[in-house]
Amino acid sequence: MLGLAALAPAHAQVFRQVIPNDMSVCNGAGPAVRVNISDIESARGTIRVQLYRGIESDWLETGRWLYRIEAPAREGRMSFCLPAPQAGTYGVAVRHDVNGNGSTDITVDGGAMSNNPSLNIFNLGKPNYRRTRFDIGNEVVTIDIRMRYL
Repeated sequence: MLGLAALAPAHAQVFRQVIPNDMSVCNGAGPAVRVNISDIESARGTIRVQLYRGIESDWLETGRWLYRIEAPAREGRMSFCLPAPQAGTYGVAVRHDVNGNGSTDITVDGGAMSNNPSLNIFNLGKPNYRRTRFDIGNEVVTIDIRMRYL
């Protein structure tokens, strides 16, 4: 079984990897993205940060995220470091699961995305992938995201 993993091409994409928030990864050469999140309303619940490929077929689609980091929420600001599998175009989605139930409660939970598109009840928090994508080369990119609540 281990031998089969060695035969996979280097660019093969693996989805749904839950990883720790290792900020030291963003002290290296990359590719990675440092995500600075502001305007977190409370220290209740969990913050979830997910990295997606910046393409229409993957953006916010169930199970199509590459990496996920979850951490207890802290009021105000939090930072996360997401490695990228290779240089390319990506998008980041953030959710504040205020009551920690694992479900999206639109009137309670917060949400945010790379490039800070407006979120409202009419687009149900799913702006077009073109509005949220950004490029990562072989470096560490820093993005600032503002949490939003309805």
